[in-house]
Order: sequence, then C-alpha cells, then structure tokens
Amino acid sequence: MQNVEAGGLGIGDDHPPRIMGVLNVSRESPYEPSVFDDPGAAAAYADEQLIDEGADIVDVGLESANKRFDVLSADEELARLDTALETIESVSGDAVFSIETRYHEVASAALDSGFDMVNDICGFADPEMPRVCEQHDAAVVKMASPPDLERPGAVETVEEIHDALSRNGFTEKTIVDPAFGGWSPEKTLADDRETFERLREFRGLGRPILVSINRKNFLRELADRSTEDALPVSLAATAMAVERGAHVVRTHDVAETRDAAIVGSEFTQDRLRNEDSVEELDVRTAREIERHFERIGAPTEDADGPRSSVMRAFELSGLSPDGREHLSALASAHNATFVHGEHEATGILAGTPAALGAIAEENEHPPLARTFEAIADRVNGGR
Repeated sequence: MQNVEAGGLGIGDDHPPRIMGVLNVSRESPYEPSVFDDPGAAAAYADEQLIDEGADIVDVGLESANKRFDVLSADEELARLDTALETIESVSGDAVFSIETRYHEVASAALDSGFDMVNDICGFADPEMPRVCEQHDAAVVKMASPPDLERPGAVETVEEIHDALSRNGFTEKTIVDPAFGGWSPEKTLADDRETFERLREFRGLGRPILVSINRKNFLRELADRSTEDALPVSLAATAMAVERGAHVVRTHDVAETRDAAIVGSEFTQDRLRNEDSVEELDVRTAREIERHFERIGAPTEDADGPRSSVMRAFELSGLSPDGREHLSALASAHNATFVHGEHEATGILAGTPAALGAIAEENEHPPLARTFEAIADRVNGGR
C-alpha cells in the first residue's frame, strides 16, 4: 500500500485514520450547518466545529454535487473561490485544506493560493487534472465516476466502481474514493451495501482509501432512521470501514467520527510491513487477492490462482460416521483439512476455495450434497 503525503500529513497504512471535515461555500448544499458565504463565519466554523473537534483535513466545496442541481462551469466555480481563499486565510487552527472540484483550472488556482490537496469528484474526467496535481506535487482524491464532468459518482456496481477508479491511472499521490451515495438514479442502496461489504477489494489498487458514508441512505435504511437520527449508524459503519481498510473518513460529525475511527483502527489486525522487502496483504477472499494480482500485472485467467491463495473454514453438523469418513478422504485428496471429535457428529472443513470447490464437485455421498452445494456457492462467489 502506497502512503501519500498531503500538506505534510501522512495518509495510508503507516498512519492513523484521518478525519476530513466538510465546509461548504455553496448556496445549494443540503447540509445547512456547514454552509457559509461569509469568510469570517466560515473560518470560525472550520476552527471550532472541525479542527478543534479533531479534523485533520478541511474539505471546502464550491458547489453542491447533488444531481438535482445544475452543474456550475469552471468560471462559476472560480467566482466562488475567493470566499474559500479568504476563509482558509482566516483559519487559525492547523489543518490540511482540500478543494472539492471537477475542473483543473479551479484546482490549479486553489493550489496556487494556499490549498494543499484536491478532492476530484469526477475522478479525472478532466484529463488535465492529474497533470495539475502532479505539477503542484499535491495529493488528489479520485472519486469513482464515469468520464463525464456532469455525472460525478454515477457508477453503480463494485465492478464499475473499480473500473472507474482504474481508468486514466493515478498520480503518485492519489487517494481513491468508491463514491458511496445516491449519485445517480440507477444506483440502489443494495449497490452501496455491496460496495461497503467488499471495501477491502479496493486495497488492491494500492492507494489509500477515502470513504464518505456520513448519514448515508444505505445506512439509515438499515436502522430506519432519519438523517437527523442517523449518527449512531454512521459511527458503527465508520469503525467497520477503518477496520476494512479506509484511511480517510469524510464527515460533518467530526468529534464523534474521530472516536469511531480510533476504535476501528485499534482493532484492525496487525500486519507485517517492511517497506524495503515485504508487506502482508489484507485479504479475506479470492476476489480481494485477485485485485492485487491485477495491480501488479499478474495473470488471473487461471481461476485457481486467486482461489488457491486464501483459506476458508466451515463447521458441519449432523455428520454420520460414513459422512465423516467420506469427508476425511476427500479433504486428504485435495490438500484440505477435515477434523472431528471422536464421538461428535460435528466437524470442521478448511481449505482454499479451489480445494473446497474440487471437493464439492467430487462428492458422491448423497447426504452431503446440499451441504457441498452451499459451500460451493459461497466459495465460488468470492465473498
């Protein structure tokens, strides 16, 4: 995993999770507590409600990215930039300042005038954006989007999100954002849930990950909460996101989100990491390790490559003596492990997805047919 430096702030596996607080100078933004058109009031909010509460980064938005509003042109965004610049000049606290934009002209002007990084909500749809960020040696968040400046985040499935993030490559200081939220009418809450469930796959891109999940609909629906009452589900998801590999959490609720991120980080599994020679990968499924294969250009045509690289385990109950004997023979034949108690009808079958799939295919013991059908569906699904 490549670490990134943004305005002197380290982001990545070698650093604690970072909190990105949100400040809007856009009249259209739906979240009124963070919206200001007066630089003094905006600076006070940034100091008191964001930085003092624990924000490492302040992300300044010039327009709402909500699909219900018309997209501003680069010139219209530039006309609002003065308010943002006056704001950050008045902030007394210590933070990295990020400009949220889709245009390279706006990014360049902001970076020239005191901003430290860019939050590109259209994911390099402007082909000049990577060049501008590299020229300024600036970190840039690349949000998954189609190559269309008017359709930020309009991708739905995990595969589409991964392809969008991979499109047009990365700078040396790119942070990836899988674009949670209702960015397009076609995107469903189930799409967001699956993206969250498979968040570790995006580690295969080799870049730090930003998540923006604060009070999102896919979480609110689970607990049947309004936006106003959705903070607890956001905090639960924050801890889970950090444990699954997120490095930056973008939020309006800074203090609470910081605490949740600390919990998630504290209970993240330690992994061997030596930048000169070895990095233990954070993988649980065949699909997750396949993403790393893709990153280094290794062949993945052989399905048993990734499927032979991770271990899965299942506890089976209600086994007859014949069933236990049959499982032991199959496991031995395919380099898997099957163990059971001396007098118990319970056993544990463990092996790679490739081995378990082969066992399922060769099973000739009818009482185990449904058991192996369920196991095969699970391991072949890569989840």
